[in-house]
Amino acid sequence: MARHLITSALPYINGIKHLGNMVGSMLPADVYARYLRQTGRETLYICATDEHGTPAELGAKELGLPVDEFCTKQHDAQKAIYDGFGLSFDYFGRSSSPENREITQHFARQLQKNGFIEERSIRQVYSLADGRFLPDRYIVGTCPHCGYDKARGDQCENCTRVLDPTDLIDARSAISGSSELEVRETKHLFLLQSKLQGEVEAWIDEHGKDWPVLASSIARKWLTEGLNDRAITRDLDWGVPVPADTWPELAAEGKVFYVWFDAPIEYIGATKEWAAQDPENRDWKSWWYEATDVRYTQFMGKDNVPFHTVMFPATQLGVREPWKKVDYVKAFNWLNYYGGKFSTSQKRGVFTHDALELLPADYWRYFMMANAPESDDTSFTWELFSATVNKDLADVLGNFVNRVLSFSKKRFGDTVPAGAEAGEAEAALGREIAQLLQEYEEHMEAMQFRKAAQALRALWSAGNAYLETKAPWLEIKTDPEAAALTLRTAMNLIHLYSVVSEPFIPASSAAMRAAFALADDTKTWVTADEARSLSFVPAGTSFEVPPVLFAKITEDDLAAYRERFGGGEEPAA
Repeated sequence: MARHLITSALPYINGIKHLGNMVGSMLPADVYARYLRQTGRETLYICATDEHGTPAELGAKELGLPVDEFCTKQHDAQKAIYDGFGLSFDYFGRSSSPENREITQHFARQLQKNGFIEERSIRQVYSLADGRFLPDRYIVGTCPHCGYDKARGDQCENCTRVLDPTDLIDARSAISGSSELEVRETKHLFLLQSKLQGEVEAWIDEHGKDWPVLASSIARKWLTEGLNDRAITRDLDWGVPVPADTWPELAAEGKVFYVWFDAPIEYIGATKEWAAQDPENRDWKSWWYEATDVRYTQFMGKDNVPFHTVMFPATQLGVREPWKKVDYVKAFNWLNYYGGKFSTSQKRGVFTHDALELLPADYWRYFMMANAPESDDTSFTWELFSATVNKDLADVLGNFVNRVLSFSKKRFGDTVPAGAEAGEAEAALGREIAQLLQEYEEHMEAMQFRKAAQALRALWSAGNAYLETKAPWLEIKTDPEAAALTLRTAMNLIHLYSVVSEPFIPASSAAMRAAFALADDTKTWVTADEARSLSFVPAGTSFEVPPVLFAKITEDDLAAYRERFGGGEEPAA
């Protein structure tokens, strides 16, 4: 059986991320990793903070902190939020780690040895006031296309046009604010992607045919346009340094590798960090080097697809070593906020720390996966969020659990009643649950998360339909044994839900499972036979009624959320 390696795009170090970032990479990766573990597959889920590049330096400068201290604080803050969301990383590392530095430098040396790195002279903006060359993001000015006065030298965030620093009007240094800029000649390392295009195309032809259309179409668009040689070094104080034993002149000038060169390598680096915690029992290299028994799945938003499907594979191919390449790329479109983009810099939309302040993580986890932007961009609205929570979580699942356990406790005490033998209604329910569970598993295996959420909701709805048909509140008046059977069957459904819902709503699943005092409840998944029989929780098992799993969102709540975060107004142009 294959081992499963899962990575999600590395969240950038500067600032807390919004819900769009969460649903586009880390959360679906977590849902899939949890499902694989529960169904018996050996799984390693790796992620890390992406800590190099100009925004890290600028963020540190803004707070008056050394860059390493800034990154440590930001890493810890992000990790706390991801723990709050229940993300089950096997390891959450840092791209500034010694392990990543070592492997990145190794890759660069091998690319140089194999003729895929070239030193070139280029003309770059130099700040007289700062006494240094300025990377693209260190230059700000007015966008010539839309007039936005805080456009960066690589892209205007307002109109999204790609820019060159020389395009900017009234360009100035983002460090000092000085407009004393001039263009000078400097040297950088270039990855010769043009020499690797044929190999990348052949690799995608072989491995990308089963990828989602979103991932494969973006990769092929880049290949159709032609791979250009790409500068992989920058003039920064913070980053993986160019190794002096290979490029002494550039090392002396303080050149570091471009963040998009070292960031994907951190997947390997973070795995090595993970192994270092328990070296006797963990072999990082077996997951990455000659790892023929590993199936590797990457999760990312569509903006990250080119780097993971073209640039990083080109790097791996050029190294000429048997490093594991991705088998499946699960790419996502945007989750927007009322039709406009979430924006970290403009603080537009709901951010992850605010989300956890408002409501427990499972509300957000289920909503995001039930509305995951898989086939197209989707839009967050408070109205859609409240409708999803109220209908699916509160009414369908939460209400079922509460009324079954509360009614049984009131009528039969705090142990599962025995009641009559199961009849045709229970047999029909078992067959339906087994079929719905199979559909749920098929969607999870295919990483079709919206469909999986629909199948999960159908499982919950089947319990409600059974309860309405049997009506134990009426049965109890004429046939207490029949009512006891209905409630015992429904309690077995609750336990089944606690197991199979865990990938989506882990905390609520744990609460449902904890309601029953089963002596040895180590079940990780439910077989088809178990689903048909619905007999895992035997009569006589003691139980407790848990607190309300999901509180409904009221109109007053909605009004408060809109007032705090906005909602319903037209997004900025």
